[in-house]
Amino acid sequence: MTLEPATGVTAIAPATVGNVAVGFDVLGHALAGPYDRVTLRRVEKPGVRIVRIGGIATDLPRDPALNTAGRSVLELCSACGTDLGFEIEIDKGIPLGSGMGGSGASAVAAVVAANALLTHRLELSELLEFALAGESAATGARVLDNVAPGLFGGLVLALPGDPVLIERVPVPQGLRCVLAHPELQIATRAARDMLAKQCPLPAAVTQAAHLAGLIAGCYAGNLELIARALEDVLIEPQRAQLVPGFADVKRAACDAGALGCSLSGSGPSLFAWSRSADASRVARAMAEAFAEHGIAAQCFVSRIDAPGAHCV
Repeated sequence: MTLEPATGVTAIAPATVGNVAVGFDVLGHALAGPYDRVTLRRVEKPGVRIVRIGGIATDLPRDPALNTAGRSVLELCSACGTDLGFEIEIDKGIPLGSGMGGSGASAVAAVVAANALLTHRLELSELLEFALAGESAATGARVLDNVAPGLFGGLVLALPGDPVLIERVPVPQGLRCVLAHPELQIATRAARDMLAKQCPLPAAVTQAAHLAGLIAGCYAGNLELIARALEDVLIEPQRAQLVPGFADVKRAACDAGALGCSLSGSGPSLFAWSRSADASRVARAMAEAFAEHGIAAQCFVSRIDAPGAHCV
């Protein structure tokens, strides 16, 4: 492993919508909204050290092996066989436990920053494994549906295996994502643990058809097909109870013109896809529905093909 003369670099990684209703653990897209920022500096003392954590969440592990950004850099250093030292500064812009991919974003930003210090830089596909290792420090799982869109940007389908295959899915023009983030928290690890280990065959068949329909609708630019397919019959029924007012918020989004609405990742954030002309109305309806349950919610309207992590 050889390094550029520069001693430091900063990268940002976006929030993401995991699962996109029908693609549990394999489908996700980036958001043009909140992001995490990670700065990496090269130092003479060997090892990886986290020297500062700022932003909206500072109570995070300083032990690099237990921190998503730190773990991803440790894994990269181990694979490259270097004994050089790195200092890491993390600025959290994505709320924890929000269903917006915050743990994955820090891991992604860290490996992108580290890669920028290499003379012989790795491809994004090669960085994916290190970012997944970092994500597992927080969630206990290698969560492709958050890490992949944060790294590659846009709407991506990740096929598990060795190696993982990433397919960027085209997004029809005129579509927007509306994300409503309520002032609640849900731990990803706990939300995964509550899921049933088996599912009924009819639900599995329907979910597979919906995932195929959504992908086909995106390639064909068929909004009617997307609207019919954007319905989670497998995971949403198990997790909806975690979000007060879930059914009312979903109904409000669809009544305001959304093609579909579901949990973003593990929740509590909800996302909706809508036509651009309807996006502001959908956002207001979702915020108002949360407010009726006494919950404040911040809404973001974003491109679905938003950019992934990059250096700044």
